[in-house]
Amino acid sequence: DEKPLALVIEDDPRQADIFAQALQLADYETEVISEGQSAVTRLAEVAPALVVLDLQLPGLSGEKVLHAIRAAPHLTDTRVIVATAHDRRADPVRRESDLVLLKPISFTQLRDLAVRLRPGN
Repeated sequence: DEKPLALVIEDDPRQADIFAQALQLADYETEVISEGQSAVTRLAEVAPALVVLDLQLPGLSGEKVLHAIRAAPHLTDTRVIVATAHDRRADPVRRESDLVLLKPISFTQLRDLAVRLRPGN
């Protein structure tokens, strides 16, 4: 069975690694992207089931990446979990995201949420 794709768009390598491991345990195929513009480029080529998106990214902000996801017709089914350390910064993107998680995000919390968001669940 092919696993759904999840993109982890996070510039902190340690966080990205934890997120990716949690998603792998939730039975996703994962890919880590550490920069906003690269994320938008990759999102033009693939339609991930799930994106874990940090708002503070080098290059292009997470907000802009989120707008790009929501504007792309082939990504209408993509679920987005916004991961941020700044509650106020998350407010404007709450409507566009499926979930907003405040850092630090626990491994088990992310894994369990990712399981719930899996296609077919």
